[in-house]
Amino acid sequence: MRYIVGYTANERGRDALNLAAVLARSQDAELDLVMVDPVHSPYTAVYPPESGYRDLLEEQLEQWLSEGLSLVPEDVPAAGYIRNADSDAAGLINAAAELKAGLIVVGAASNGIFKRYTVGSVANALLHAAPVPVALAPHGYSRTGALTRITCAVGNRRGSEDVLETAVQTAARSGLPLRLVSLVALDSPSGDEKAVLEAELHAQDRLARAQELAAGRCPVTAVVASGRTIENAIDDLDFDDGEIMLIGSSRLAENNRLFLGATAGKVLRSLPVPMVVVPRNFRADRASSSREAAE
Repeated sequence: MRYIVGYTANERGRDALNLAAVLARSQDAELDLVMVDPVHSPYTAVYPPESGYRDLLEEQLEQWLSEGLSLVPEDVPAAGYIRNADSDAAGLINAAAELKAGLIVVGAASNGIFKRYTVGSVANALLHAAPVPVALAPHGYSRTGALTRITCAVGNRRGSEDVLETAVQTAARSGLPLRLVSLVALDSPSGDEKAVLEAELHAQDRLARAQELAAGRCPVTAVVASGRTIENAIDDLDFDDGEIMLIGSSRLAENNRLFLGATAGKVLRSLPVPMVVVPRNFRADRASSSREAAE
């Protein structure tokens, strides 16, 4: 199993690298650090390239990549690549296809003191086009220990089965506990008992399905989180420092492509842990089989 790390020589790149290393340890994966070298274009900062510009740029990228590889923990296998592409997102998606990776990890920008995420241009492009799950590291993510729990948001719309199966497989691979969360935004602070009851019934249905899929390989629980808004519901949840949250793509996404829906965007604004967005109709077992067949 291989994970692509969208590495940049700044805090965002280090956040991505830290998260990728944590994920790799728990999933027995190898890391591929990728830096994107922009192709010659009239829209780049220097066009036509000045004499020696390309050589200087390639030398700098090689240096940054070497520095990035030196930050990878010794127990995590890693390699580095420089790829030419029209954009960072295109370069990372192409690298994921070429290297048969199952995940792309990038850092999210900060959004002030109290907010942990801002979806920048690279992450935004990936969240609309990537064919594999995309993991977003919060600003300042510095954890080095292993994952402790996986949380999965379970919706009642089409496509929720995809993220549930991916969450179960991810948790079962290392025996991590899996927590299913049904989020409810209430119309008023006094609450809506019917909405909460429906969410509880749905959560129990998803719990039964997850336990069936897990077949005893990992413990599974389910909770309902409610609040005046989705953001309030997230704030009311307890999260471990070593936790990640999986969420599915919008129903507007094309098959096997990501699209960050309205609910996922709201979750992202309040989430204190890394988020992994899973493409619509994505099947981790099917993707693994395809990679193995290609090899």
